[in-house]
Parts: sequence; C-alpha cells; structure tokens
Amino acid sequence: MKAIIVCTSVSHGNTQRIADVMGQVLEAPVVAPEQVDTAELSTYDLVGFGSGIYLQNFHPRLRRFVRSLPKGERRRAFVFATSGLPAPRIRPFTRPVVRTLEQKGFEVADTFSCRGFDTWLAFKLVGGINKERPNATDLEAARAYAENLRPRIGSVS
Repeated sequence: MKAIIVCTSVSHGNTQRIADVMGQVLEAPVVAPEQVDTAELSTYDLVGFGSGIYLQNFHPRLRRFVRSLPKGERRRAFVFATSGLPAPRIRPFTRPVVRTLEQKGFEVADTFSCRGFDTWLAFKLVGGINKERPNATDLEAARAYAENLRPRIGSVS
C-alpha cells in the first residue's frame, strides 16, 4: 500500500506531531498542500488529510486544496484533526472535508481527532488550553488508529 499524508499545521505543531506518527506507521511522507500536485495523488492507494481546527473548520489552505482536487477514480482517504475544543455532535469538524472528498471520488475510510494546545483569541489571555496536548496518550491513539487503517484498506478496487 502506497500512502501520503497532506497536512496543514501552523500554530503549535499539534497536527504535525499526529501526522508524523501516522506517517511512520503507514510509511507515508507528510507534506503540506503546496508540496504535492493534485494529479500526483492518483498514484497513492491511501491519502490522509489533516489540519488543526480554526473557527470550527479545517485550515483554509487544506480546504482550498481539497476543493481543488479533480473528480476522478475512486481512491481511499482518511481525515484527521487536532482542536482545542471537542467537535459539536451536530456538526463534527471533519464532516465538510469528508463530504467534499466523497464528491471528488474518494472513499473516506475513517476520521481521527484529538485535543491540541490552543491559544486562539480568548484562550491566549489565559495562556492557552490543553497545554500538554497532544500528549503521549494522544500520540499512541494516533499510532493505533493508523495501524488499524492498514488492514481495513487492503487493496484498492
């Protein structure tokens, strides 16, 4: 299985740390959206898309990249995020990106999220929230998530 992870991590490196752990397990390079040609993704069996959460959305760079993907052959993907606050049950953070990927022809195998250090707006006044996150438990959960993806992906039809 050939995999790649497209990740936008800008504030504290939270999402990058999660992506790096998943990348090790999946033997996948971790790249920024600007580092990969959208056409190149068709050469991968599995593509991960990840970002920190900003105003309850994925980072604009990742959202633009996903929207720019051509519709095409069915490929498999997974989506992951780090956030200061939990996702609202009525609108999980991952839902809009998952829907866009599905419209582009991706089969989204699963999603993953965990807490991350957050200093956005009001949180900055108190020194941030989740200062120790992602922690060892979060990184282990990301590792286990990636290990569980491998057998479920199998070969692409």
